[in-house]
Amino acid sequence: MAAVAAISAPAMADEALAKSKNCMACHAVDKKLVGPAYKDVAKKYAGDAKAADALAAKVIKGGSGVWGAIPMPANPQVSEADAKKLVAWILSQK
Repeated sequence: MAAVAAISAPAMADEALAKSKNCMACHAVDKKLVGPAYKDVAKKYAGDAKAADALAAKVIKGGSGVWGAIPMPANPQVSEADAKKLVAWILSQK
C-alpha cells in the first residue's frame, strides 16, 4: 500500500494544483468541458519533445485555434515552475 500512496501522491498534488489555479473550471482529466480533456491533450502531444515548453507557455499566456474556436484565456498568476509541473502532469495522463 505504501508504494501505491507514493505513486499517487504526486499525481494528486498536481491535480490539486490544477484545481487551485482554476484549470479544472474548463478542463477535466477524462472528458471535454470548455477545453479538451487532459487525456486528449496527452494523446495529441505524445512523443512531441517540444510540447511541454509550448504548453507551459500556453498555460501562462493563453492561446487559441488548436482545439476549436473557444480561446484559452491567459493565466498569468501561474508561475513558470507551476506551469511546467501542471503540463508534466497533464502529459502523463493516459
